[in-house]
This record gives sequence, structure tokens and C-alpha cells, in this order.
Amino acid sequence: MERRTENKLVLIVRRTRLDDLIARFNTEDQARFYIEHLGSDFSDYQTEDRTYKQAVRETQDVLLRHGRVHVVDRTFLPNFIFGATDTVVALGQDGLVANVLKYLDGQLLVGVNPDVGRWEGVLLPFTIPDLDLVIPEVFAGKRPINDVTMAQAVLNTGETLCGVNDLFIGPRTHTSARYTIRIGEREETHSSSGIIVSTGLGSTGWFRSILAGATGIASALSGRALKINEKRSFKWDSQYLYFSVREPWPSKASAAEITFGKVTASQPLVLVSNMPENGVIFSDGIESDYLQFNSGTEATISVAEKKGHLVK
Repeated sequence: MERRTENKLVLIVRRTRLDDLIARFNTEDQARFYIEHLGSDFSDYQTEDRTYKQAVRETQDVLLRHGRVHVVDRTFLPNFIFGATDTVVALGQDGLVANVLKYLDGQLLVGVNPDVGRWEGVLLPFTIPDLDLVIPEVFAGKRPINDVTMAQAVLNTGETLCGVNDLFIGPRTHTSARYTIRIGEREETHSSSGIIVSTGLGSTGWFRSILAGATGIASALSGRALKINEKRSFKWDSQYLYFSVREPWPSKASAAEITFGKVTASQPLVLVSNMPENGVIFSDGIESDYLQFNSGTEATISVAEKKGHLVK
């Protein structure tokens, strides 16, 4: 197949649910036995797997017409080095797009929906046939771009972690997180289930559920339906974040006044861990890619300097 340019395209793929089951049970037959023994439909796993792998083949064929193609599984993202001029294509659910964005540094990302009948694809505006039009326009600089603000945690150890949707700071397991929280001139010692810091892109996800839960509780306690003044979502490129403390515990040793607020570059959120072990910071729901947040570690949470760039 003759390609039209020497531009490099990096195609990010993921394992299917069936791949994960086979890795767990060694064979497809054993995976089938497990799923059907529980009364579930194994054919759905097979259909999803076939559809996705066919989409991978078709996407490669299209991309090869436009440049050099390098296929990377999402599990290798933390250690993969992207070229400054690479164009990145993510083939998968919305979560894959968010996962890829935090490892990029200025590269453009194209989100492609491999199965429009299965995935809604808020961050996947394109289908495979669209790529023949989209990719040349990206190379020519003619496609519009959505800028995405990220959250960033910087530790006093020098380690950093970015979040595209959100950051979680708290305990690895279902225990209490103990830390000192500071925002502006206010400071408290907390015992809670952890803290969620949300970006504009993530404001329709975890952040929205937090607001819905808080509104429901307040409505039930007050005996009347309450509406929150704050918008339930904010723009992807907003230059601020929101933090929310989960289940803060007021006691003689811990306060619960600083539970929700806005984080900006000029007013970061500062947290100092009081947990001897099992304190973590992870982003976008990927618990395996985390920073340790144990006693004495200070984390400064703010708007990241780098941004994500989603092709639209």
C-alpha cells in the first residue's frame, strides 16, 4: 500500500474484556465456563472482541494510507516516548482518550469510536471512515482543536502526576485518609474518605455525581427540594478546578469546614499527608499508575501548565 506522507501516526489500542478474561483464566473455553456459570451472556464478550479487533485492522489500513503507523497498547503508555510531531489516534472508549491525553505534551489527539452501537463516545467524534478526511486536514493544520485543561499534583519529593478528568487523593483501601488541607489562608486537619479534584472535562463525571449526592442529602435533611447555584459542569478549557472532600469526619482531632472549593494557579490546594502508609494519588481512575502519599509528603494541586489538544 502506497502512503502519501512520511508523517508518523501513533495508534493507541486497548485490550477487550475477553482479552482480560483469557489472561485471567488462560483459555477462552475456561473464560466461557466462568461467565456462563454465573448466568451471564458470553456471546456479548465475543461480539465486542470481534468488533473491536476488526476496527483495529480497519483503522490501521486507513492510517497506513497517510503515514507511518506505530501501534501501542494502552498498558505501555507510562513508558512510551512520543515524538514532538506525532499525531496520536485513540481507538476505544472515552476513558482511553483521557488516559492517553495525560501522557502527551502538545501532540494532537484524534478520538475514534470503534463501535458506535455500543459506545456513546463523547470524546470520540470520529468513526473509522472519517479518518481519510480528518488525518490529511490534521497534517495540514486545518482541523479545529479543543484545548483541555488538566489538573496536576506536584509532590515535595519532585514527583508529578497529571489528571485529565480528575485526581483522587486518599487511602488505597476503604480506610480514613488523614491529612492537613490548606487553600488560601484557611487550613484544617482532616479525616475523610479522600479528596476528588475535577477538571472541566471531568465535570460531567465524578464531579457531577458528587454534586448530585450532596444536593440529594441537603434536600432530604431540609425537607424541600434544593437546587445548587453552581453549574453542574464547566468548560474543558476553564482555568480552574474544583475539589470536594469525601465524607469528612468532624471530631476533636479533625475539622470539616473546608470541604469544597475552587482551585486556580494563583490559589492551589496544598495537602500534607498524616498517613503512615497506603496513601495514594492517582488520576482518571487508573489506580495502577499512582504516587505514594504517605506521612510528611506535601502535594500541591493546581492547574497544569500543559494542556491536552483534542481534534474536533
